[in-house]
Amino acid sequence: MPCSWATGTVRRFSTTSLWKLADCVSTAARWPAAAYGWRSDDPDLRVRIESRVPVSDLTPLRDLLDHHVVGHDEVKTALLLALVTREHIYVEGPPGTAKTRLAEVAAKGSELDFFFYQLHRDTRLAELVGDIVLERRKVKTDGGAPGTAGEAERIHQRIEPGGLLTAEVAVLDDISRAPGEALNVLLRILNERRFGAEPIPLMAAIATGNPMDDEYYNEPLDPANLDRFALQLRVSGLIQSGVDEAKTLIDRFASGSVVEQPDPEPVTDRATLDALNKRMYEVEVGAAVRAALLDVLRTLVLEFECNETNSLLTDRTFLVKAIKILRGAALLAGRKAVDLPDLAALSWMTTFRVPPEAHEALPRIVGRVSRQIQAV
Repeated sequence: MPCSWATGTVRRFSTTSLWKLADCVSTAARWPAAAYGWRSDDPDLRVRIESRVPVSDLTPLRDLLDHHVVGHDEVKTALLLALVTREHIYVEGPPGTAKTRLAEVAAKGSELDFFFYQLHRDTRLAELVGDIVLERRKVKTDGGAPGTAGEAERIHQRIEPGGLLTAEVAVLDDISRAPGEALNVLLRILNERRFGAEPIPLMAAIATGNPMDDEYYNEPLDPANLDRFALQLRVSGLIQSGVDEAKTLIDRFASGSVVEQPDPEPVTDRATLDALNKRMYEVEVGAAVRAALLDVLRTLVLEFECNETNSLLTDRTFLVKAIKILRGAALLAGRKAVDLPDLAALSWMTTFRVPPEAHEALPRIVGRVSRQIQAV
């Protein structure tokens, strides 16, 4: 069934017919590189997905993450995706769920200039962007009367670039605790990738935060501020997610194969990431994928009533950045063209941008739309 936005035709579905159609589509598949956590009962899809392998250039970095952190496969793949696409990523979860550890290992393993900062209620801008330096500058003066012109000194304040301004990858821990003044400037820098008129070398920022529940005493981040992070994920502890992974973590620490404060050696470099980023823009996004993307967005708007009052479906994020994310997902899967299953990566963009019921339904939406497009 063609995408109504792409073809210019209008075709409406009743809720009943939509859900009957959804029953025919797999809702639990593991998508590219076995990282999305969605399984499939469709044997054709399963064969295609299992045949894909991650791109070899970043295999050492993924192996490093797997060695130092048990589980959290989605976050690991999303971190690699952030480095390839040069988009920022926000990871939210309770304390002690390896958010900071994941971010640090990914950053240190990339051999990039690295900046780590744990934000707090009293964070000042200078702590993020560099030291404030006072300079004396000579200025010409005019005494107002003939022969009285001369020179004087003026104390000038400037910022010696450091921290976020000189880093290639930044880990911003507990970003939700940052005070408004510092947070506003920080997010503007992340969005524009410049400070004043000067560009900065930042490739990606990895921000972490605790849930916005009352028990964590956090101020909710404004949705527009969260929109600066193209990729957004939630994490939970291994105790809640599975006994096997919890046992593996206990065994690794008991044996000493991993330590509490890891200091990994770099396993990839800037040249590798630059080459991957260049290749990403060469990945083809075919008409079928473009039509499917529009139909997914259409479903969120019409069926789940996502609008300006309850969602943040911006053109910048879902019509521009989404294409980068899909290309990056295909590249990580080792392919030169985006395939329909790569739309699963949209679930890493909707976490905090749409109502929970819409986000949770995204696997069904993607599966249904993919089947409709393939049937044309």
